[in-house]
Amino acid sequence: MLRLRCCLLTQLLSSPSASSASHLRRLISAAAPAVSPNPSFAVEEYLVATCGLTRPQAAKASPKLSHLKSPDNPDAVLSFLAGLGLSTADVAALVAKDPQFLCAKVDKTLAPVVAGLTGLGLSRSDIARLVSLSRKSFRYRSIVSKLHYYMPLFGSSKNLLRALKRNPYLLSSDLDGIVKPNVAYLHECGLGACDIAKLCSNQPRLLTTNPECIQGIVARAQNIGVPRGSAMFRHALHAIAFHSEEEVAARVDYLKSTFRWSDAEVGIAVSKAPSVLTRAKESLQRRSEFLISEVGLEPAYIAQQPAIVCYSLEGRLRPRYYAVKFLNENGLLKRNPSYSTVFTGTEKTFREKFICPHKEAAPHLQEDYDAACKGQLPTNFRFTRAKNGL
Repeated sequence: MLRLRCCLLTQLLSSPSASSASHLRRLISAAAPAVSPNPSFAVEEYLVATCGLTRPQAAKASPKLSHLKSPDNPDAVLSFLAGLGLSTADVAALVAKDPQFLCAKVDKTLAPVVAGLTGLGLSRSDIARLVSLSRKSFRYRSIVSKLHYYMPLFGSSKNLLRALKRNPYLLSSDLDGIVKPNVAYLHECGLGACDIAKLCSNQPRLLTTNPECIQGIVARAQNIGVPRGSAMFRHALHAIAFHSEEEVAARVDYLKSTFRWSDAEVGIAVSKAPSVLTRAKESLQRRSEFLISEVGLEPAYIAQQPAIVCYSLEGRLRPRYYAVKFLNENGLLKRNPSYSTVFTGTEKTFREKFICPHKEAAPHLQEDYDAACKGQLPTNFRFTRAKNGL
């Protein structure tokens, strides 16, 4: 019976007529003979043996299903989930978190929801992922209307699913009272649709929090020197979202002391690269020691090029520094490049400018640089001397 239902559902989902929920209802009805209530139906055993729950999970979930007298509806739901492509582990996790999912009506609720989501452009794999992320929200047909709003807001199912993973409350929040006013306010602050999609994919709580809280976050972003409408405003909101004014001030003070910046310099750095506020203290300290003490950069220079503080120390800054240092020491560069150019250029650009042109003069440079980028060599590594006395 389960296999037959699964095959029927799979056929429907892969058919161009998947929007017809009534067709699925007729198929399931035709495939399912009447089942007499079974007064001895053991819910806890069913959850363990059929759904894959652990014994403690089943014991916790079974009281919510005590009204079930037969496995008929749970069997239909499991068949439905299998037809969507959920794994045994996915099903077990879903049932453990929302046991009442097994009570949902396939023909009246779940199948129409799938048909509606398919109509919005979600693929079968997207819908399967959505089942796991949305949990009980998938048991309500209102999920279709909510996703009808969220899909164009996030711009793609990938962004939407990322946001739901971080904040499943998106599907239970009040669209008209909370979400839409927050989106409208972000638009007023100068963020375009693409900016809002990127911001809220990473910080989806901005959509579901109280509008007054959003206004406070905007005010704190302006207080650190990033005005509305600026190119860095979205990044500033992401960096300080849900941090208090005191926490933000403490982060700014730590940057000042670590990089020896004045008030003006830290203001410049934060306005150009708000993400410096998100770095761990130890990470910032190590970058300061490297850039100031080893490379010899002035604090004022770093403040003007704060993006370098955000790059990987072992995977980018050190390998590039050692490569350029080697080239300079061996007279292979006509002039000293700026470290802004060295550190901020793309990997492709760096290799084309500093590695590839020196293959003959420094045959081991590329090999050593590749190894350094992978962290396979100590930080005090010096590149093998080139041939011909260089």
